[in-house]
Amino acid sequence: MRYTLLLLTSGFLFGQSSKPDAPMTALPYSASLDTTSMDRSVDPCTDFYHYTCGEWIKKNPIPPDQSSWDVYGKLAEDNRRFLWGILEEASKPAPNRSAVETEIGDYFHACMDEAAVEKAGAAPLKAELDEIATLKSLADLPALLARQHLSGENVLFGFGSNQDFADSTRVIAFAGAGGLGLPDRDYYVKTDAKSVETRAKYLAHVAKMLELIGEPPQKAKADARTVIAIETALAKASLTQVEKRDPYKLFHKMAPAELQALTPSFRWDTYFTTAQVPDTSVVNVTEPAFYKEIQTELKSHSLADWKTYLRWRLLDDKAPYLSSPFVQANFDFNSKYLRGLKEMPPRWKRCVGRVDRDLGEALGQVFVQKTFAADTKQRTQAMTTEIEAAMGNEIRQLPWMGEQTKQKALEKLHAVVNKIGYPDKWRDYSSIKISRDDYAGNVERATVFESRRQLNKIGKPVDRSEWGMTPPTVNAYYDGQMNDINFPAGVLQPPLFDPKMDDAPNYGDTGATIGHELTHGFDDEGRQFDAQGNLKNWWTKEDAAEFEKRAKCVSDQYSEYIVVDDVKGNGKLTLGEDVADLGGTFLAYLAWKHATEGRNLQPMEGFTPDQRFFIGMAQWACGDERPESKRLNQITNPHSLLEYRVNGVVSNMPEFGRAFSCKVGQPMVHEHPCKIW
Repeated sequence: MRYTLLLLTSGFLFGQSSKPDAPMTALPYSASLDTTSMDRSVDPCTDFYHYTCGEWIKKNPIPPDQSSWDVYGKLAEDNRRFLWGILEEASKPAPNRSAVETEIGDYFHACMDEAAVEKAGAAPLKAELDEIATLKSLADLPALLARQHLSGENVLFGFGSNQDFADSTRVIAFAGAGGLGLPDRDYYVKTDAKSVETRAKYLAHVAKMLELIGEPPQKAKADARTVIAIETALAKASLTQVEKRDPYKLFHKMAPAELQALTPSFRWDTYFTTAQVPDTSVVNVTEPAFYKEIQTELKSHSLADWKTYLRWRLLDDKAPYLSSPFVQANFDFNSKYLRGLKEMPPRWKRCVGRVDRDLGEALGQVFVQKTFAADTKQRTQAMTTEIEAAMGNEIRQLPWMGEQTKQKALEKLHAVVNKIGYPDKWRDYSSIKISRDDYAGNVERATVFESRRQLNKIGKPVDRSEWGMTPPTVNAYYDGQMNDINFPAGVLQPPLFDPKMDDAPNYGDTGATIGHELTHGFDDEGRQFDAQGNLKNWWTKEDAAEFEKRAKCVSDQYSEYIVVDDVKGNGKLTLGEDVADLGGTFLAYLAWKHATEGRNLQPMEGFTPDQRFFIGMAQWACGDERPESKRLNQITNPHSLLEYRVNGVVSNMPEFGRAFSCKVGQPMVHEHPCKIW
């Protein structure tokens, strides 16, 4: 992905409305190259990022309800505020409302009915809390967990569906690690002062939340210690984020009997029956050691301990949809402490986000009708074709890759499917009962619908037309098993794609995004899947070694960047995104040169065409992030900091040095640049 999904929750806008917090009736225009955002007191050969973005950062401080703020986040906020307007209108009962408008409008109305939510308090938890309380033995646990997983709760482990790594034409069951309340397993095992502090804060948070459902303070503290003991054991048995980048470490197909042997105390046949898993002939157990630890924990903790853990997981997952004491406590730890937010986002933002999450393709239909022009789709496709051609030429000319591997790489490249704007077929949500006066119930029913939809794929052929993002999303992605690149309508808008601008900044921005996603098919993880999306080694031993040598150059470079305080980047975690940033920008540059070949391009606004390409490329990333969020993302986020996603790229491109007359020895010019594709 060009951008992390975390940014889809960012929000604040200097919008069209005269009111500081009001819905939009139309999306605003922002140029894809904005010279007023630049700080020309900075030498571009010393720090290109702050040269191109310095004034933008000064003029756009991080809003109090956000952990970061940047061009992507601002566009996401434009979209969100526009969706707010759509939902406000759709929430008004009217005889001419379409079925789709009724679905999204009634859901939004229920979410915005704060008085009803406050009146309900913790009542939406009662049925599940009673079910936990009546557990008679651990033999009852599989059936309960099956129901909780259908409700979207992160309890003990994860279970769902995915393409078979060995046969991408079919969907099989996947059993993964899960059950943690902190963002990553490292939070439980690291011994530095900040990690110790975070665990202490988490202990207090768990206790406080348990008090909200009626536990006495002393019991809540003791129960919080039980929760953390179980979660710590699960965390220690979980793979690290870097380890999970190796698909072979996540691929362990087993018959049900083999899975049962890992956890003798957990009856999988009961779980499968209760969850109505349609085909249990094979399960991919992503982390077998984790399931062995589940068995250890089941034997070493009492039924009372497990009831405590189950209450906490229920409470933690449902807190955002309950009354204000739960919402506030959840915000104080997960957003304020962990990410540094100063204020909670207003309710309308949370409700728009929830509709987009639960009924995203219904909401997306209306969004596309009002915002997405056919010409945008055509121009994006043309740009994609140019960039794919540029990659094909590069593969043919690679001096380090042998002919056998080149042919396989070209086969994979030519098999890539491009999805632009929105799905060909919209998802049908009509089976979900949506009530205007039952927000928690709507969330529950929508979650069960999606859980069931995913489970029902097991044993069936893959639907290659499906999308993994909703149309309003400001993001893009590559799917290695589908071997497709996906660009929702939300990301194909100014300032990221600007039909009023010349090709240079458009190729620098959107073109580099297209190249980024395309390169993911050939990064350290994506390169391990073949043209059909199967996990299969199509590399010769010699060519694989050459790739690893070049990838290490990138990893070593990004591991030296300072993230926050004295914490450096994790180049092994961010390698895929860093390779995609570098390769994508280079491919976009080549494609732009080819697309404009023979034209007499002239300087504009005081910048040469090449300079405009690189400024456009950099200005997608203008922004800032709170220290707390940087610290969290250093552990969990596979993307580098924004400034390094710009400076790290241009310092490896001699084309940039020539464009700005930079010399070897200056910070933006590497004497021995990293290059893979």
